[in-house]
Formats: sequence, structure tokens, C-alpha cells
Amino acid sequence: MSKQTALSGKEQRKVLFRLIRYLVPHKKAVVIALLLLILTVTGDVIGPYLIKVFLDDHVAALNFDTNPIIFLAVSYMIIQILNVIISYLQLVKFQEIALNVVQQIRIDVFSKIHRLGMRYFDSTPAGSIVSRATNDTEAIKDLFVSVLIAYVQAAFLITGVYFAMFLLNPMLALFALVLLPIIFLVIFLYRKFSSVVYMTMREKLSQLNAKLSETLSGMNIVQVFRQEDRFNEEFNEINDQHFQAMMNNTRLNAVLLRPVIDLVYFIAIILILTFFGITSFSTAVEVGMIYAFITYVSRFFDPINQVMERLAFYQQAIVAASRVFELLDDPEIEPSQIESKAEIKEGRIEFNNVTFSYDGKTDVLKNISFTVNPGETVALVGHTGSGKSSIINLLMRFYEFEQGDIIIDGKSIKSYSKKELRKKLGLVLQDSFLFYGTIESNIRLFDGSLTDNAVVDAAKFVQADQFIEKLPNKYKQKVTERGSTFSSGQRQLIAFARTVAANPKILILDEATAAIDTETEVAIQQSLEKMRKGRTTIAIAHRLSTIQDAEQILVLHQGEIVERGTHQQLLEQKGLYHKMYLLQNGIVEENVAK
Repeated sequence: MSKQTALSGKEQRKVLFRLIRYLVPHKKAVVIALLLLILTVTGDVIGPYLIKVFLDDHVAALNFDTNPIIFLAVSYMIIQILNVIISYLQLVKFQEIALNVVQQIRIDVFSKIHRLGMRYFDSTPAGSIVSRATNDTEAIKDLFVSVLIAYVQAAFLITGVYFAMFLLNPMLALFALVLLPIIFLVIFLYRKFSSVVYMTMREKLSQLNAKLSETLSGMNIVQVFRQEDRFNEEFNEINDQHFQAMMNNTRLNAVLLRPVIDLVYFIAIILILTFFGITSFSTAVEVGMIYAFITYVSRFFDPINQVMERLAFYQQAIVAASRVFELLDDPEIEPSQIESKAEIKEGRIEFNNVTFSYDGKTDVLKNISFTVNPGETVALVGHTGSGKSSIINLLMRFYEFEQGDIIIDGKSIKSYSKKELRKKLGLVLQDSFLFYGTIESNIRLFDGSLTDNAVVDAAKFVQADQFIEKLPNKYKQKVTERGSTFSSGQRQLIAFARTVAANPKILILDEATAAIDTETEVAIQQSLEKMRKGRTTIAIAHRLSTIQDAEQILVLHQGEIVERGTHQQLLEQKGLYHKMYLLQNGIVEENVAK
């Protein structure tokens, strides 16, 4: 389905039934709410009938017997008071059910986002995802809170009113029944045209959120390169498109919602009064009958007007729900049927002829094969775009590879649960991410098995305690979003401590020391030497001095391994690694030859 393609009637019904299935866990509450609604509708139907009896049997007949009149008045007042109380209770009950359903949908969306593969985030802007988790679920809430309640109430009320009308005058009741096809035609036309409009509206709103998110996350770059005017123009363009979609919706609502139904209502009133007027020439017409019938017709059109007014919410919610379900139905990296209890114990890694492409067209990795024995360190080096990070992405199962296999301890990586992989593989990136909270919470990451002493020991292991102890609140020091109040080196040290505390079997370092000053790096290298003992380590490095002690160095170029060996062996080969080493050390090759 394209982004702005209208949903067919079948697709809309499918989305609606899927939403209604969320009511199953609340079926007892739904039954109670429906019973309260039936009582409310019963009160609405009985009220006009009591007034009819009063007008016809007492006012028109000049029968002012006190006891029957008092009985009618007291009954009418009691019904109205009970109606108010029951209406309040049923409204609260329906609202509670609706909010519970939307809360569950939001939990499902948020949980699903964390299970999606990186391909989804590569192709979907963050603002668009936020829009689906917030704006679209809010629209679904309007469906349950405003639309479904109104629809159910309208169904009961129309049924009750029709029953009362048939008791009063079957011929007029049949006439009112003829009005329904006209109303259904209006509803059909509105749904047909509004689906396209609402799909456009939701898409433009999603684009607005995406543009805003992109601007906020890259504000320093926007200001440094003076891109404010360009971003303003792009934002204004999308905003104008969203405005036009809103105006199209407004025009559609103005034509097909309340005005058309009001016109049908007025025609119905005129015809009913005409019927009673013609009838009065041949027989007496009771005033109470006229009052009751006019009131019932008004009560008949009230829920229809509510339904029509909420059709806009309905269409908006159905389109929003389709976008949410599209996210929920996106395939995950790990199939749900994998319940493997396989464990990573030794940490032996094998890449067997792995080929991988991000877009399905251009291979960024081509027949990659290498082995890392338990406890060994393998370094990946190469120019930007050579495929180093792609190897890490596949090992962490952020992406699925098309050809070959990755084997850990003799088993395919696909046979391990994602939980086991995340537990046994520790990753430290070049750009470390800190969460809002404290230093302690960022090191522990809500692992209840880690004691306070374990957190402190992890920080000492990577020598992060040297700056933490100087902070006013030490390990309780507040961490703002992304750790913006700390330096890059301090954030990286906390990230190292986090990985050490998790005690992974396989350690993956993606240029992990790049953001640390030279003095700190020396201390970190000493800590890493201790950390690598007993662990399989794969390290990406641009500074070759940091990986000279690796058991094996793989040199990548355009997605292929072009050289492999120890540091000394690669220097003796006089190949690409040798050139990189000379460049980093500022040595002119001709001088070396001399």
C-alpha cells in the first residue's frame, strides 16, 4: 500500500475488526457498559411516552386527577435523574475501556520498535516512528472514546426509537425507515472520499515530525553551516501541504456531514407534519401523538448526527490504525518461533563466505571468511566504507545476511536467541550513548543482579572512577539526555564500565578509544588487555598503534579481505596495511627504503 493510497472498504473493515479484538481482555467491562447503555436508552425512549400520556389523557381530555399526574411527574423525574447517573457511569466505563485499549496498543508499538531490525530504522525517519507511536495512537484513542461509544449508543437508541415509533404509528415508522438508505449513501460517499484525504493528512503530519526531529537532533550542524533558511523553507512547504490536506478535509466535512443530515431531518419533519395535517381533516389527531412522534424523530436523528460528526474521527482513526498495524506487522530480525536454549560458552567465531548488501543491490561485504579462536583478538582495519562496521552489524544481528553463515561455538548465529546474543556479546561504539538518569543507572542499565560494589569495580577497572569521584554526587551524578554535560572521553569511559559490568564472553570494539585523549588511552589500553583475557575480541581501529598486539589483523578494501596476518607480517608484505602504517606515522616511503 502506498503512503497516500485510500484504504478500500475491505481494508477498513479489517483494521476495525483488528482494533475491536483489543476489547476481548475487557469483555466483562464491555458487557457492564453495554447494560448501562441499554438502561440509558430505555430512559430516553420512555420519557417522551410519559409526556404523550400526560398530554393526551390529562391535558387534552381535561382530566386533572391528582394521583395519576403526580405518578407521571414523579416517574418522569426519577427516570431523568437515573438517566443522568447511569449515563455518567456508562460514559466513565466506556472511557476506561478505551484508555486501557490505547494504552495496550502503545505498549505493543513501543515493544515492537525495540524488536525491529536496523533496516527499518535506516528507511524510516525517527520523527515518522514517533508520529506513529504518539499521534496515530492518539487518533485511535479518539476512535474508542468518541466513535465506537457513539456508534453503539446510536445503534441502541435508533432501535429503541424505532420500536416506540412502530407502537405509535407503523405507517410513519415505515416512512422513517425509508430515510436510512439516503443516510447510508451519504456515509458511503464520505468514507470513499475522506479516506484519501486522511491518508494524506497523516502522512504530512508524519513528515512534519520527521523534519522537526531531524532539525533538533542536528541543530549544531544546521547553525554551523547556516542552513536555517533552507530548513525553514522545507518545513514551510510540508506545513503548507498539511494545511491544504486539512482544508480539503474541512470542505468535505462541511458538505457531507451535519448539513446534509440536517436537510434530511427537516424534510422528514415537514413530511410528518404534512401527514398529521392531512389526517386531521378526516379524524382527530392527538397532540401527545404529534409531540411524541416529533420527539422520537428528533431522537432518531440525534444519534445519526453524532455518527456523522464522528465519521471524521472514524476515518482519521482507521487510517492512523492502519499505519500503526503496518509497523506492528513489520518482520522482526528474530522469528518468534526461535526458542533456542543454546548458550555461548567458548566464544569461537567463524565467518564462512558471508556476503551482505544493505539495499539488496550493492554488496558491501563479499565472501568474508575468517576465524577467531576463544580468547584471541582480531582487528579490522581499512579505509572508510571498506565494510568494517558491516561485519560488526552482522555479528550483532542488527541485519540479516543473504549468503554464507556466521558460526559461534559451532552453531549458526541464527540458532541463538537474541537474548543470548545480547547477553554474551558486549559492544562499545565510537559514539557512546548515555541515557537520562545517573552514572550508576547507566553503568548498571537496570540489571538487578549487579550490586553497587560491582558498578564501582567496573568503573575502577576502566579508570572511570578518577573523574566520577570528583563529581559532587559521584555515582549518583545526574546524566542529561545523551550525556551532553560530559566530555566525549568521559562518556566513553562510562560506556566501557557498562560493558565490563555486563561481563560479556565476546567483546566488540568499534573504534572505542577514538574519543579518548592520548593519556587516558594508554590507561584504557592497559585495562583492555586485562579485559580481553579469556574473551574473544573483535576490534575496529583506525589508529594502528592500538591493535599491534592482535593475534590477527584483517585488512578490508571495498568489502573484501585483501590482507591478513599479525602486525609484523603485514608490514613485511608491503601492501595496503604497510601504506596505512607509513601514513599514520608520518614516514615517507622513499626515506624508509633508504
